[in-house]
Amino acid sequence: MRNFIYIAIACFILTGCSKKKTDGPALEPGQALLVFPEQNALCITGTGTSSMQSTVVFKWNNAVNAGSYDLVIKNLLTGVSDIKSVPATEASVALLKNTPYSWFVVSKSASGNKTAQSDAWKFYNSEDGVLSYAPFPADELSPATGQVASLNSKITLSWKGSDTDHDILNYDVYFGTADNPPLVYKGVKETRLENIFVTSKMKYYWRVLTRDAKGNTSESDLAVFSVN
Repeated sequence: MRNFIYIAIACFILTGCSKKKTDGPALEPGQALLVFPEQNALCITGTGTSSMQSTVVFKWNNAVNAGSYDLVIKNLLTGVSDIKSVPATEASVALLKNTPYSWFVVSKSASGNKTAQSDAWKFYNSEDGVLSYAPFPADELSPATGQVASLNSKITLSWKGSDTDHDILNYDVYFGTADNPPLVYKGVKETRLENIFVTSKMKYYWRVLTRDAKGNTSESDLAVFSVN
């Protein structure tokens, strides 16, 4: 009888310890630090798989408390993103040549219910013989999509441009209340426009065309914001 009691107590203690460990809070994963392809880089190290594609090896540093990762690659010409679940810190992906991409990594906890997103980097997957590359589509547009501007008769439009050739010439800004806004500001040298008149209770659409010194262009996503 005494032995039975000892066994029962031991089972209770082990079960309790196991339950405590299982029910503990999941640890927050840290942000992954991106390594390659580098920010705004011209990727020329990919292995050609066809005349249209080459394989690019993505690399990032291990994130603390991460059980796995999602690698998110966006084609900046089409706006289409591809998500790949990756158990380690490296992945080989076949991509279209002569195409700009952005990428980031989502660190996931072992249970998968906690995540952390890395910075987003851009790169250009090059093609043999190409000597000039279009600039990356402008990003970090402000006001951004979904943003609500405070009641005021004037706002500021701002954005960020980048180019592997470092030869951005100027920008064209399309702005208006239609979902296909007209060209309003042509050949802008700066990356912001101040004192733009808007009307309360209206929705505005805008995008930016980036032009380089060789005449190559790219268009940003369309941003939509409202005014109180």
